[in-house]
Amino acid sequence: MSLDEQLLDNAEALAGADPSGSLRALAGAGAQVRIALTATAEAGLHPVTADGRPRAVVVASLGGSAVVGDVLTLLAGSGSPVPVSVRRGLPLPGWVGPLDMLVAVSMSGRAPGPLGLAAEAARRGCRLLTVGSADSPLAEVSTRTGGVHVPVAPAATPAGRASRMALWSLLTPVVAAANALGLTDASPAVLQRVADRLDVLADTYRPSSDAFVNPAKSLALELDSSLPVVLGDGDVTGVAASRAVSMLARTARVPAMRGALPDDAGDVVATFGGPFAARPEDIFADPYDDSGSRPIPRLRLVLLRDAAPSVDRPDGSWLETSRTADAVRITAEEAGVRVTEVSAEPGHPLERLADLVSLTDFAAVYLALASGVDPLTSPHVADLRDRTR
Repeated sequence: MSLDEQLLDNAEALAGADPSGSLRALAGAGAQVRIALTATAEAGLHPVTADGRPRAVVVASLGGSAVVGDVLTLLAGSGSPVPVSVRRGLPLPGWVGPLDMLVAVSMSGRAPGPLGLAAEAARRGCRLLTVGSADSPLAEVSTRTGGVHVPVAPAATPAGRASRMALWSLLTPVVAAANALGLTDASPAVLQRVADRLDVLADTYRPSSDAFVNPAKSLALELDSSLPVVLGDGDVTGVAASRAVSMLARTARVPAMRGALPDDAGDVVATFGGPFAARPEDIFADPYDDSGSRPIPRLRLVLLRDAAPSVDRPDGSWLETSRTADAVRITAEEAGVRVTEVSAEPGHPLERLADLVSLTDFAAVYLALASGVDPLTSPHVADLRDRTR
């Protein structure tokens, strides 16, 4: 698989290579937030917020929507007044009962994990918030048992109906409900700022922007023929790293390793001495395999950096993590591993997450298109679904 660099600088050719509309779906991320806020208001959160905070919140999400649970856990943080946990499928933990709330997210409304968890939670008398397609089994479970279902607006393109391309449609209602319950400070005003920032980012990463001034296209070029190691330097960037690895795999068919500091520093730097890390003494070696037709894949460290806080935590943890990130970068450079460093702009954690997610989402799609890969459909994933039905 070789990268067609000329395609990246030809907006018309990119459109022709993207019949499912993946780039268009990503460009509408800001609109996804606004539409989802309206849908949430119209659905009405009163049934799940009227009795105040639940004892605990369980988020059921998997696949392309799995990151929703990770983001809510991030935003609630260690200071959350109630515990937030994530489940991908049955069984529902035995302690979950009428005092608790289950949030189930599925774009199709048919994913067995969230659907089964929602049905079991409803049977136990939990509060229930569901997000997904209207007139779906998930919507039926919610409305039949007194829960709240927030429908996802119909998409104009096939890609817009894929959960990984509709992240903000799925995430926004969950964040709005968590804010209404006092679990996060991500207010509607914050979500509006996120939408505005996503609009600006979409314009920056637009197909008509040349690769040398388009950070998403530049990142796609840097990831060509590489084995990415995506490392976040903290909580926000750790979630962004997970999302990036998922998008690279499902969209560009590129396997990648992820990590978050400080816990994963050792695992990441250990790979710098492995078979895919270029040794400093090999910098003049032939980068191609024996056939001369394909570059040998080499590690590339993609270091996601959070914006510096105006004031560090009392324990100095941000400064310590930043030093660890610098140490990992220096270690990589000395080992001959190429490094791409990306930083979020200041703002609310959700805004900073939007910075990193938007860049890596667009980069994954550009990498797929320039490699001749359909970003939306994988025949191997289709085969897997057929064999597991």
